[in-house]
Amino acid sequence: MFQQRKAHLDARALVLKAMAHPTRLFIIEELAKEERCVCDLTEQIGADISTVSKHLAVLRQAGLVLDDKRGNQVFYRLRVPCILNFFGCVESVLENRAKEQAAYLQAAGR
Repeated sequence: MFQQRKAHLDARALVLKAMAHPTRLFIIEELAKEERCVCDLTEQIGADISTVSKHLAVLRQAGLVLDDKRGNQVFYRLRVPCILNFFGCVESVLENRAKEQAAYLQAAGR
């Protein structure tokens, strides 16, 4: 059963791996607001253009963003904005975990 689904699971893992970096999560959140050029993202992140471009390449290769070259600038946008639904789920996990930790500490008398 697993072997039959492995290719699809590998594809899912590729998307998750592409998102598994704080800078790339930031980029996705910013692109959810509006398309951005590399220069804007570089300024916001505070990294050099090469580093930001590499992060964008990872996101593009995973199918998360689209690029559009206009003159000397490249603009990026989300390919599928529904990826933000996943972020909502992640936030629910974090909130649930925080509540469990608080309840544990309270029960332990801390």
